[in-house]
Amino acid sequence: MSKIQHSEHGAKFVKGAAILSITGIIAKVFGAFFRIPLNNWIGAAGMSYYGVAYPIYSFFLIIATAGLPVAISKMVSERVAIGDYINAHRVYKVSLHIMFAIGVFGFIVCYFGADIIAAHSKNPGGAASLRAIAPALLTAPIVASFRGYSQGQQQMMPTGASEVIEQLMRVFAGLGLAYMFLSSSRDLTKAAAGATFGASAGSIAALILLLVVYIVGGKERKLHFQKSIHKDEPTKSIFSQLLKIAVPITIGSAILPFMMIVDLWLVMRRLQATGWTHHQSKQLYGLISGFCDPLIGFPQVFTIAVAVSLVPAISSAFVREDMVGLHKNIQTGIKTSMIISFPCMIGLIALARPILFLLYPGQPEDSALAVPTLQVLSLGIVCLSILRTFSSVLQGIGKPAIPVVNLSIGVICKFIITYILVGIPAFNINGAAAGNVAAYGITAILNYRAMHKLTGTNINIVGTFVKPAVAALVMGAGAHGSYVLIYKLLGSNSLATLAAMIIAVFIYVAAVFVTKCLGPEEILMMPKGEKLLRLTNKFHLTNNSK
Repeated sequence: MSKIQHSEHGAKFVKGAAILSITGIIAKVFGAFFRIPLNNWIGAAGMSYYGVAYPIYSFFLIIATAGLPVAISKMVSERVAIGDYINAHRVYKVSLHIMFAIGVFGFIVCYFGADIIAAHSKNPGGAASLRAIAPALLTAPIVASFRGYSQGQQQMMPTGASEVIEQLMRVFAGLGLAYMFLSSSRDLTKAAAGATFGASAGSIAALILLLVVYIVGGKERKLHFQKSIHKDEPTKSIFSQLLKIAVPITIGSAILPFMMIVDLWLVMRRLQATGWTHHQSKQLYGLISGFCDPLIGFPQVFTIAVAVSLVPAISSAFVREDMVGLHKNIQTGIKTSMIISFPCMIGLIALARPILFLLYPGQPEDSALAVPTLQVLSLGIVCLSILRTFSSVLQGIGKPAIPVVNLSIGVICKFIITYILVGIPAFNINGAAAGNVAAYGITAILNYRAMHKLTGTNINIVGTFVKPAVAALVMGAGAHGSYVLIYKLLGSNSLATLAAMIIAVFIYVAAVFVTKCLGPEEILMMPKGEKLLRLTNKFHLTNNSK
């Protein structure tokens, strides 16, 4: 395959990741409009009810939607790569039947088992939130099936647009109901339940949008079917292949929300067993579930976009036996993840307190308590990005069971560390945060070793990890210094924080080029890449080393 073709495949991968990143940012902004006022309205105590529903919902949602969309994406991309459009569509149709059955099961468990789940979490007020969020499990699996089919064709716009609509509806419905219940009864359990129902409303809206996209694309599908190669592929064979790929990925993906369930089950019990009251333990758990997790989740918009785009790109190169393209996609994927995740990690550590007080001015005491927890959790952003990226590579080359085993090892370590550290009063909730970081770090190392052994891809440690880290540290120092100076001049936390964040972006972009993080091919993939490359070459800012 020529260099031009490799460049085109790389550009397509980067374009797909960019689309999902941009729409993911928009969705996260809407999500911020949801979580920020909600936190300010109901505080850590109210968010503890929301925190009961969200891990359970995430766990069942991932069982329904994590493995099969990846399997659909992989199987569709493999068939499209050889011109088999008919069986690519049959993969999607078979998946719908599986998705519907899983959705019904998830709804029954989540809705009718709400009281039992909430009672075992030692927070029975969360049962109403579980029931309110359960309807989303009926529609979310079908939504995920649509998205997997589009992603397998490396068409990321339907996924991105549906995510934006989903979050938009979630904000309007969830906040509207929460405000209504707070105004009428001041009941935190009802307010939390109203907020969680927003997820159900959002999922339904996303499904309607994707149905419209599917109907509109009918003519194009017929044209593809007419030029498709003829290859008989039994439904049973497609079904078994889907499950073979999806089951280990689902198990692996479910382990991450399972870690949240470990916290839900373990943290409040452990805190109360070591001297904290029920109210105190509920407040501490609300810090990590309500104040910190949303901020830690924001950087994952970008790295998940890279990981999602990577699976079909890796699968396509692998099925064509294009090893040069395979290595290029792996290297581009991990470097992109690191260039994104390092500044997010350092920025959150450097500006943890100002950011929390900016976002939650109505809860100053809780915000202050959440600062060390956020800083500890931030240490795991890079490790989680590495974990996700190399999991996608292993899934793309047909080794989905390996990330499952590696993540299982990480979860065992997380349980042990969390149990020990949460029981030490000086650590309390920060022990759970440290357990997460340890789990991500251990799993990331194991995934990297497996990827290298199976693909032979050599990662340039200095260019991929060290240079982005140095650029991010420079940015962090600049951001902190800018905040301190501007706060002294203006006396406003909001203005100083926003200004420091804007300054940090410019510092980081400059530092990336000064440290020569990017090579010619990576610069060419960027908007106006040719002009930018001429400029960076002129000032000797391009990494031209092989």
